[in-house]
Amino acid sequence: MKCKFCNKEAEVTIRYPRMHLCENHFKEYCENRVKNVIDKHRLIEKDEKLLVAVSGGKDSLVLAYILNKLGYEFEGLHIDLGIEDYSEMCKKSSKKIFSEIGLPLHIVKIKKLLGRGIGEVKTRRPVCSYCGLTKRYIMNKFAYDNGFTAVATGHNLDDESAFVFSNILHWNIDYLSKQGPLLEAEDKFVKKIKPLYELRDKEISLYASFAKIEHVTKKCKYARGATSIKYKKFLDILEKDNPGIKLNFIRGFLRNRKIFKKKDFELRECEICRMPSQGKRCAFCRFWRLKEPLMFQ
Repeated sequence: MKCKFCNKEAEVTIRYPRMHLCENHFKEYCENRVKNVIDKHRLIEKDEKLLVAVSGGKDSLVLAYILNKLGYEFEGLHIDLGIEDYSEMCKKSSKKIFSEIGLPLHIVKIKKLLGRGIGEVKTRRPVCSYCGLTKRYIMNKFAYDNGFTAVATGHNLDDESAFVFSNILHWNIDYLSKQGPLLEAEDKFVKKIKPLYELRDKEISLYASFAKIEHVTKKCKYARGATSIKYKKFLDILEKDNPGIKLNFIRGFLRNRKIFKKKDFELRECEICRMPSQGKRCAFCRFWRLKEPLMFQ
């Protein structure tokens, strides 16, 4: 097969929209997909002070690489989870890509900040649950404290379609009302954006391979058995028989998202960290039993 746009041999076949592409035109296709999502949903405004959260995995590192290639200015944030050798590998990959693109990378070490790493807390709560809580809080507070106006994450089409599917199954209306490539800033919550919203997991893997982006392929040991993985596998089966169903599902959701009305919560300031909270203390300060707010060096 020949590439759709040139006479070179095609190295990639995209089933939806169906086309055969050489390496260069495949990378261009992915970059254009990201740019289109940014422009369509107005994710990045002029003079935006952008923070890109990178884990060391393929998604966030490809995001940083593409945003840099598209000419956007930003800084990076890596959260060292303190999970033995796994976190060291993630930190190494994150530092390498930011060294190559010549942009600043901030590293926050949970173990140094909170005294314990992820997986070292004695609790009945699933590790993935409080890990997610911790990462979301630190990303937002670091961004807010340092004057960033937006935080970009590497969530892709597979992540988002599984998340929406899960929340429709459980009718989590409030989550559905806020789901999408853009979550506007509110109070001390900094704007969140997802530029990889329409790129598939396999496309990102191929892009990382072609662009020679070194990333961690080892899965976190605490992710085993996560329900999101089960939903992704189910949607993969549907996608195999119906190419494009994930993209059409997520686009259809965005067109009709207005039917899910956001619940009105009265927010107050957490008495510990002064960040938004529904109670006297926010969920983060309650879980980590903080007596004073986090201070980032």
